[in-house]
Amino acid sequence: MESLLYTAEVPFEAARRVGRGWHGHSFRLRVRAAPDGGAADPDALADACARVTAPFDYTLLNERLEDPADDRLLDELGRCLRTAGVTPRRLALRSAPDRGVGRGEVDWAWRAFRFEAAHRLPYVPEGHPCGRMHGHGYLVVLEATGADAEGLGAAWAPLGEALDRACLNDFLDNPTSELIAVWLWEQLRPRCPGLTRLHVHETEHSGCTYDGEQHTIWKAQRFEAATCVSGPGNRRGRLHGHGYRLRVHVTAPLDRVLGWTLDYGDVKAAFAPVRQALDHQRLDAIAGLEAGDVASLAAWVARSAHQRLPELHRVDCYERDGVGAIAWPD
Repeated sequence: MESLLYTAEVPFEAARRVGRGWHGHSFRLRVRAAPDGGAADPDALADACARVTAPFDYTLLNERLEDPADDRLLDELGRCLRTAGVTPRRLALRSAPDRGVGRGEVDWAWRAFRFEAAHRLPYVPEGHPCGRMHGHGYLVVLEATGADAEGLGAAWAPLGEALDRACLNDFLDNPTSELIAVWLWEQLRPRCPGLTRLHVHETEHSGCTYDGEQHTIWKAQRFEAATCVSGPGNRRGRLHGHGYRLRVHVTAPLDRVLGWTLDYGDVKAAFAPVRQALDHQRLDAIAGLEAGDVASLAAWVARSAHQRLPELHRVDCYERDGVGAIAWPD
């Protein structure tokens, strides 16, 4: 297993003709690479991505590619990255806010769907807010091999019609994010045999991933801090600051009574001391963070959080939109 990856994403605008006439897209290239993958740090990875996408920005893709479909475009961008000396571990291209393709250990297409629904959790402790009837704007993301956005849309359509503006307790006795994911998997897999993962976002700050066997939940966190990156002779060597964003991922067995792996609130509470140690602080003055860079920060957070949250799987740490590092505990 990796212990650290750099991650970066860059946008570009382009038009193309694929089947249904000329149209335009706000594309977004997302890349993960190991520290020995040709980029010195996440900023260098972002710079490499920007150089690779620049020739495609504000162009007609059909003039550059015989077939500018998502997967062909991503393959070309990956080839350009490798030519530039960067070896990506994972590549993804978002061609619209609700769809895209990826390359990694497997090739996949993804599509996102929203529905608005009510629910209550009947087995939580007395006084828990989720025991009251309430609601969410759910986001479900499907990932599948051998599929495309249209196929994923066809597989989802009857479920979306049934779930939107509905009460989830009419479908499930205990509609936690984890059990919703299992139910969706069981409904979708016969219609979409290539389904590999699905994500259920209960809010913008919490969600669950399920691959047919294992659940991983995540909780978003944020803190504000100053830093000074040692070494480089550029602006990062000056004292500056970021609004850091974190995703704390947790993998644990499903509690058969409560229907979840862990309570999102318990994850937040367990992580709180780590966040408090960083929030409104100068990071390069903290023991173990003298380097001041986001990769060192991600590794430090993973080690520190794992001591308080043994179920921790990984930590995603971003210092700006899409640019940061992913760390796993030792």
